[in-house]
Amino acid sequence: MQQEDEHKPGIREQHLLRRNNNPLFDVERRRVDREELALARLDDGREAQQFMSGFQALVQRAMALGPHADSQEVLDIKSGLDRAYQQACALPGDQTEIKRAIVRLVDTIMHAIRRGIGNDALARRELDDEEAARRVHFSLQELPLVSALTHPESPIAAEELIPSILSEPLETLAPSLTIFDRDQLEVLCQDARAFLGERDPQHRLADAWRRLDLIENLYHRMQQGQSGAH
Repeated sequence: MQQEDEHKPGIREQHLLRRNNNPLFDVERRRVDREELALARLDDGREAQQFMSGFQALVQRAMALGPHADSQEVLDIKSGLDRAYQQACALPGDQTEIKRAIVRLVDTIMHAIRRGIGNDALARRELDDEEAARRVHFSLQELPLVSALTHPESPIAAEELIPSILSEPLETLAPSLTIFDRDQLEVLCQDARAFLGERDPQHRLADAWRRLDLIENLYHRMQQGQSGAH
């Protein structure tokens, strides 16, 4: 986990910055004024305050767990911590310490669960799979586009999905696309090609076309991989 910039924008401000002067967005959407930015920062800050209140309560519940805690309570807290990590990734500012604390709490709970299952090989394998999936999930949430798209109140409307994806830097685009399954990626390819064909028939937006190539190549590799598995 890398240290974050203390000035990192929240997902709402981030989307405004994504739209600002971006030819992939409609003309009226690429004009972002100071008032819009101020409101977005206010909303991001309000979410951060609400998050801290809920997170502190969650930590208290986790710390109060005893050796014979109710299993459903343990599962509820673990799920709450998973959601807290996802939400922390969407918040403005440097949330590194919060996320490290979440990881430590989850690890503590998982160690306690492992002690409880003893030598049950199947249960241990299921826990291994769960922890591997969590590491991938947490890693993906660090990506700005993923964090915005998976947020319950995503600032990226359906009609802005394609221009948002085609605006993502190449180095983070491929991992961000792993949140989509093959069928979804197929639709994205079709929609993105149609979108660019209409928006930029002269191929002047070279970066966007390169991103489309990456998306299509990723889809074809996924298609070949699944075909080879049968």
